[in-house]
Parts: sequence; C-alpha cells; structure tokens
Amino acid sequence: MEAPSVAQMRRRGRRSFSARLQRFREKRWQILQCAAAAGVAWFLASDVLHHELPVFAPIAAVVCLGTSYAQRLRRVLEVTAGVAVGVLLGDLLVVWLGSGGWQIALIVALAMTAAVMLDAGVLFVMQAAVQSLFVAALVPGTGGSLTRWTDALVGGAVALVAASIVPSAPLRRPREQAGVVLAKVAELLRGAASVLRDGDVEQAFDLLADARSTDHLVRRLESAADEGMAVVASSPFRVRHRPGIRMVADLVEPLDRALRTTRVLVRQVTVAAYHRIPVPHAYARLIDELVDAVDLCVVELRADRQALAARPALLAVGAGTGQVELSDEMTAEVILAQIRALVADLLMITGMEQLEATDSLPPPPRRRD
Repeated sequence: MEAPSVAQMRRRGRRSFSARLQRFREKRWQILQCAAAAGVAWFLASDVLHHELPVFAPIAAVVCLGTSYAQRLRRVLEVTAGVAVGVLLGDLLVVWLGSGGWQIALIVALAMTAAVMLDAGVLFVMQAAVQSLFVAALVPGTGGSLTRWTDALVGGAVALVAASIVPSAPLRRPREQAGVVLAKVAELLRGAASVLRDGDVEQAFDLLADARSTDHLVRRLESAADEGMAVVASSPFRVRHRPGIRMVADLVEPLDRALRTTRVLVRQVTVAAYHRIPVPHAYARLIDELVDAVDLCVVELRADRQALAARPALLAVGAGTGQVELSDEMTAEVILAQIRALVADLLMITGMEQLEATDSLPPPPRRRD
C-alpha cells in the first residue's frame, strides 16, 4: 500500500488540530466551571469550615461537574454517597486491620461490594473504591470520617450551584448544528445537480467522498441535543428553553435520514456520471428546487422556528416528481426515487409524521408506452 505523502500528512494533521481546537472551544466553559468550583469548594472547606487539607471537596466538585452537562444531579448524588461509603469503610477497617497490601485489597473489595449491593451506578462504585483506597493508603488511622464526608458534601453542593449557572451556548448549539446538517444536505444537492448537468466525473467522485464523510455531523447533532436537554434539566434558569430543545431533539432522526438519503442520491449521480448514463434534465431542475426548499429550512431552524414555512416548497417539489418524464435507464429511475424519498424525509422536519409525509407525494410517473 502506498505511504501517505507529506502533503497528505500535513492535511490530516491540520484537520486533527482543528477538530481538537473545536472540541476545546465547545468544552471551555465546563473547564472554567470545574476550575472555579474546585477553588470555591477548597475555600469553603478550608477557610470557612476550617478543615485541614480538605482534598475531597475540590475532587467531589470536579467529578460531579465533569466536562458534560448530562446527568449532573445524578453524579452529585453518586459521588457524595460513594465518598461516604468508601471513607467510612476505609476508616473502620484500617482501625481494625491496619494498613498494608492485603488490607488495601480487602478494603477496596469490600467497598466496591457494598456499592454494588446497593445497586449503585458505575460512578458510585468507583468513588467508593477510590476513597477507601485513599483513606487506607494515604491517611490511615486519622479518623475524621465525618470531616471527609462533609468535604464531599461541600464539593457536591458547590457543583450543584455551579451546574445551575449555564451559558446560552449549549442551548443555541442544537439548532445551529441542525442548520449545519441541513446546509450540508443543500451543498451536496447543489453538487449533484451540477454533476447531472455537466457530467463531470472528477467532480462527482469528489462530491461522493464529501458525502461519505458526513456521519460526524449527525453525531455532533445528537451530542448537542443531549447536552441541551441536560442543561434545561439541571438549571432552573433555563427551563423555559425546554420546548425549543425538545423540538430539535425530535429532528435528529429525520435529519439523519435526510443526510443518508442524500448520500445515496449522490452515489447514484456519481454512477450515472461515471458510466455516462443519460439522466433527464428535469431531474436536475427538481434538485435545484429542492435546494431552495432546504435553504429555507435552514433559515427557519436558525431562527429557532419549526420549518413550516418550507413545507409548501417541499410539497411543490414532491408534486413535480410525479409529473416528470421517466427514463429507460435504471440508474436514472433510482435518482428520481431518491429525490422523492428525500422530499419525504424533509417534510418530517416541517412537523409531518412519516406516513403523512409519504402519503403527501403523488404516485410516481408511469412510463409511456
């Protein structure tokens, strides 16, 4: 297999760095929030409650918050309870058994067993194990279980307060990412219409490669919708945004279907260009009209509105698919079928159910004898 060239490696490196930089931009608020919560938790436990070396407070705050908005309340409860179980068992068993290799193994095993028997989550179990190990290995025999558990409570409380302070970016991101997915659909459709008109094989293969690299767009949309729902669940100040976030979350499946259908359409257009298969010019015009409808969907979503305004344009394209001339070429017929399927997928984005969207299309045209 041919080794990648220096230019290819540089392009991959730039894409990788850009992806990491984008990830940092998306997570920078959570990082700042964790850092601030750790400092506040230490201050409260050390300077207000006068605990000596209250390391559990900042640890609990950071673990509870994490870099994801999802299930923050559950993380607070699991961390606090896990610390309580681990610290209590660690202190008691160190007093009875002392500290050493086999004692640490036994203490960790018992702490994890207790957490599992309580039907706890993974975070609870791991915190019980880690905190019991910490007590047995680093601070054996010092007592102070209540102090360390209080530190965990302080960290959890700080995390809860911090979790309620959330910027508007996670609430905007779902509809922005939905717009990105639809904008990519429009871009691919423009390219497909151009290939149908010009028959440019090189452009067709470039377009196909672009279409095949779009899976990450839907994954990012799913992630953005999940985080948006987590924000409105954890922050009382953002509850009013729940309907808008839910609307976008409900669009994930139809947007995924629309992007997949577009990929199939692009693949068939590429096959037609490569094999010089004639495709009726009316099909390219239908795709152009579909692009205009998709652009209108993008505008509506970015304005935080359901894309109802685009429904008439989509229905017009659907009606057009029942009036065009059929081709004698199977590939051309498949292209028309994909245009019809894509119209149905996009109608679901405007609020139609799947069967309603399919039934809104006219019967496919019949071949003239």
